[in-house]
Amino acid sequence: MDKQQKLLFHIFVCFSFLLLLSENTRVYGSSHHHHHHHHRHRPLFNFRPSKLFVFGDSYADTGNNRNSLANSWKVPYGITFPGKPAGRFSDGRVLTDFIAKSLGIKSPIPYRWRNVGIEHWKNGMNFAYGGTGVFPTLAPDPNMTTQIDFFQDIIHKKIYSRSDLCSSMALVSVAGNDYSTYATTNGSPQGWQPFIIKVVNQLVMNMKRIHGMGVNKVVVTALQPLGCLPRSTFTSSFQQCNGTENDLVGFHNLLLQQAVTKLNNETKDSTFAILDLYKAFMDAFKSQGKNPGSSKFGNPLKPCCTGISTDYGCGSVDANGAKKYVVCDDPESTFFWDTVHPTQEGWRAVYSALLQEQ
Repeated sequence: MDKQQKLLFHIFVCFSFLLLLSENTRVYGSSHHHHHHHHRHRPLFNFRPSKLFVFGDSYADTGNNRNSLANSWKVPYGITFPGKPAGRFSDGRVLTDFIAKSLGIKSPIPYRWRNVGIEHWKNGMNFAYGGTGVFPTLAPDPNMTTQIDFFQDIIHKKIYSRSDLCSSMALVSVAGNDYSTYATTNGSPQGWQPFIIKVVNQLVMNMKRIHGMGVNKVVVTALQPLGCLPRSTFTSSFQQCNGTENDLVGFHNLLLQQAVTKLNNETKDSTFAILDLYKAFMDAFKSQGKNPGSSKFGNPLKPCCTGISTDYGCGSVDANGAKKYVVCDDPESTFFWDTVHPTQEGWRAVYSALLQEQ
């Protein structure tokens, strides 16, 4: 990093502390009131929308990706739930499922299956596609602008009334595919700062657009610690996170928080909120096991399902169909499923951390 970026990140560290004190941004999973009473169904949010509309990427996708392209439709994905590959990038449930449950509704139907019958639309709809970002990425799937266009088309069908939309919530997941695309396409180190600003600006425009369509509450994920994903930690044998990557993540999250605070000042009510996945992941890594002092996840940075070499990934097979991956004995004891995505148990720990910090 050059001197300017180092200074920028130093300023960011100071600023982020001040911003946590700002009261116009509701950051779920970021306050410091520890509750020691755990109600299983204590809601994550202080409102109960009747519908959930979901936009974003593989942290939220529950089946939109095409079978032929995505790992989410390959064995061993889905082995914990529903027992076979079903379009989720995990061994089981993902963030969308846990958020829907906290709202007391079923996980909304993926947009891809919208024609199975309008009665399945009652919980909302999931427009998220794994691999996508706010801008075009290496995945040949609809980016967030196009996902919101799909939502607009659905609204024009008049299945959802104005009051349906008004009593609904949007979940917007941005897990960093724009940044991995930038890195893969040889983006320059000095270009990171302007690119992050560009991504956050587009994300904020998307959130405003969703709200402008009549959705009353828009919740966006803060970026998780990208430097702790197994794809980054494998160089240290899954022992330590990449600090440089996490600094870039911190800058994204700082800009996002400033933007959401500004949006809420403009709308005069707390329409927009942040789900602090950064803190929730870090807290989940430290989850306690059943025995006092034991860790739930052993080494939380080590994934359950990996390719037998760097040429392969979870779910890879060779030309003869021979499997080229290994799966751990117990996905429930690992935080990460593959090199990017949490296990169902990992997501449960993230959700618990979000609840606990309420």
